[in-house]
Amino acid sequence: MSYPNGLVSQGMQPLFSFGVITDVQYADIPDGRSFLGVPRYYRNSILVLQKATQNWNNHQNISFALNLGDIVDGYCPKDQSLEAVKKVVAEFDKFNGHVYHMIGNHCLYNLPRSKLLPLMSFSNVDRAYYDFSPIPEYRFVVLDGYDISAIGWPHDHPHTIDAVNLLNEKNPNLEKNSPDGLVDLERRFLKFNGGVGKEQLKWLDKTLQDATKSNQKVVVCCHIPLDPGASSKQALLWNYDEVMDVIHRYDCVKVCLAGHAHKGGHFLDSCGVYHRVLEAALECPPGTNAFGYIDVYEDRLSLIGTDRMASSEMVFNH
Repeated sequence: MSYPNGLVSQGMQPLFSFGVITDVQYADIPDGRSFLGVPRYYRNSILVLQKATQNWNNHQNISFALNLGDIVDGYCPKDQSLEAVKKVVAEFDKFNGHVYHMIGNHCLYNLPRSKLLPLMSFSNVDRAYYDFSPIPEYRFVVLDGYDISAIGWPHDHPHTIDAVNLLNEKNPNLEKNSPDGLVDLERRFLKFNGGVGKEQLKWLDKTLQDATKSNQKVVVCCHIPLDPGASSKQALLWNYDEVMDVIHRYDCVKVCLAGHAHKGGHFLDSCGVYHRVLEAALECPPGTNAFGYIDVYEDRLSLIGTDRMASSEMVFNH
C-alpha cells in the first residue's frame, strides 16, 4: 500500500495511531503576512482543521489527536477572542476521540491562562503540563513551554516576573520580540517564546524515571521546539538545554514533537532522539492542507502527512 507524500507501508499493523495538527491560528480577519512576509490565511485555517477532523474520523483507527498549540491568532480582535477560541475548540470536538491540547503564545495573546485552560479541557486548570499512556508500552509527556512567560500569567505572578527579568537580562532591545543584535542561540530570548519552570523540570525528571521503570517508550510534546537542529534559533524554548539535559538522562524518550516554527523541521540529535517540528495549518493557501496522523510501532513512529505536512519516518536509534 502506498501513502501520500512518498511513504510506503511496512506491511505491519501499528500499535495505535493518533492525529496531529498545529498552529491553526484562526481569526475572522483578512489574510496577512508574518514579520518575514510569509502569507497567512487566517480564515482558511479553520477549514484545514475541519478537513483534519474529518480525515481522522474517516480513518476510524485514530485513538486520539494532538493539537500542538496556537489555535487562535494574536491579530484576532480581542472582543472576539473568547468566541474564536470556543469556535476552534468546537471544531476539535467534532473528532470522535480525545484531543490533547497544548497552549501556545497566540492562545495567550487572546486569553489569560485562567480562562483559556478550562475552555481547552485541561484536567488541571492550574497547570498545562501532563502525561498520559494510550497503551502500557507508550507514554506521552506534554510540556508547558509558557510556564515561565511574560504572557498569560497575571503581571505580578512570579512566573511573569522571572520571564521579564530573563528577557531584560538577555535581550537589550526595547521591543522584546526583536532579535536585533542577538547572536546565534541568543536569538531565542524573545517574548513570544517561553521556558519550563523548576517545578515542571522536577516533574519531567520524575515522570521519565517512572516511564523507565515501567519500560515505556516516551514521546515528548511541546509547542516550542527543543532542539536548534529542527527549528530556527528564534523559535526555541528559552531553557531547551536544561529540558534536553533531563531528557538525555534517560533512554526512554524516542521522539520530541513541536509546533511554533511554521515551516517545520526535523533533526536526529546526538543522543538518538528524533525532533520533528510540524508544519503550520495557518500557512496553507485555500485548497491545501497541513495535518496528518502518526502510526506508532514498537521501533518507530511513521507520520503520514497531508499536502504541506511532510511525511516522516522516525526510526528509533536507541
